[in-house]
This record gives sequence, structure tokens and C-alpha cells, in this order.
Amino acid sequence: MKKPIRVMLVEDSRDYREVIELALMRDPGLELISQFGTAEIALREIQNADPSDLPDLLLLDLQLPGMGGLDSLPWFRKYMPEVPVMVLTQSEAEADVMKAISNGAAGYLLKSSTVEQLKDAIRMVANGGVSLDSGIAKYVLDAFKGKKSQSTEEDGSLTAREMEVLALVAEGFVKKEICKKLNISYNTVDIHVRHIYEKLEVQNAPAAVSKAYRTGLFPS
Repeated sequence: MKKPIRVMLVEDSRDYREVIELALMRDPGLELISQFGTAEIALREIQNADPSDLPDLLLLDLQLPGMGGLDSLPWFRKYMPEVPVMVLTQSEAEADVMKAISNGAAGYLLKSSTVEQLKDAIRMVANGGVSLDSGIAKYVLDAFKGKKSQSTEEDGSLTAREMEVLALVAEGFVKKEICKKLNISYNTVDIHVRHIYEKLEVQNAPAAVSKAYRTGLFPS
């Protein structure tokens, strides 16, 4: 039997923590292994934890007492570089979305999402994908579109088609879905993705999206 995805939650609202705990408890494929009300306490626990006790995914709120989610995100990435972070927040502000992704978030979901949407997003991010709430994904797409014309093959940056593929990856589409949207073969999509990773010198989709922001492929 496949092991459940182990989730850590950093959320200051006790009521909302209980909602998440109940939702994950009812799914045999997901397990909430720890929850914290502040980023400071969570980071302290992580630094003292055995590597085997670390989660498979971190759910992080942005509006936290003390150190906020956006400020703590780089620290979580530093202490748990192999653990993807998914932001779970009420904020739809474009600046928050862009900064979260720029700081390494592999997902951004609003608290207005349904339980099923949350669980689907957890699975996607834990398995190396990217999940963005449909209401804020347009920020990322618009940012990519604004930079596509600046990409050229000659200088080693991403081509227009590669930017198009990466934009869809960032929106959460898998390769089979990208094939249909761009009307190209699976093999072609696979090649584009491989070239994107090689050019950006990354190993996966979250890292590619994050580096695209950091290096100015689209604005943060």
C-alpha cells in the first residue's frame, strides 16, 4: 500500500487548523503529521527534527503573527530544500502571489477552495507539480506573456514555445494536457520541458517557475 503524503501545517487560526485536520484525516492518502500557530515555532522544530520526521509537503498561511508567511518561506526552503511549500491563504493580492512563487512556493491556493480542490492540490505539489488557484493563475500567465517576446534562442534563454510550455506548467497542467492545449505531441512537450530544465539548470517544475522569477524571465 502506498504511503500517505505527510503534511505539515503552519496556520494561526485554531478553527481553520481543525478544518484542515478533519479534511486530511478522512483521506487515507493524506496525513497531517504536525501543525503550528507561528512560523518561528515551526522553524525551530524543523531545525531540531530528524530528517525522517520531515513532511512531504508544507501548507503555509501568509497572515501569521510575528514572522509572516512570505518572510518565513525562504527559511522553510533553506531548512527543508526537498520539501515543497504550498501557500494556503485568503490573499488574492498579485504582489503576494508573485513574491510567494519568487521565494520558492510550488503552489498557491485560496482558503475559499473546496476540500477536494485542496486535496488535489496537495497531491499535485507533493508529486512534483505546481498548483495555482484558478483565480490567481492569470497573474503568472500574464507575466509570462509579457516576457515571451524578449526570449531568443541565440542567447540561450527560453524560446517563445518553451515560455508557452512553462506558463502552462506553472498553471498546473500536466504534459498530456499541454499536448492538447498546444496541439503538439507528447514527445515534443517532453523535449520542451527537458530543454527548459536544462537551460534554467533546475530539476523540476517548481524550481523552474521559481528561477524564472528570480532571473527576470517575468516580473516578481
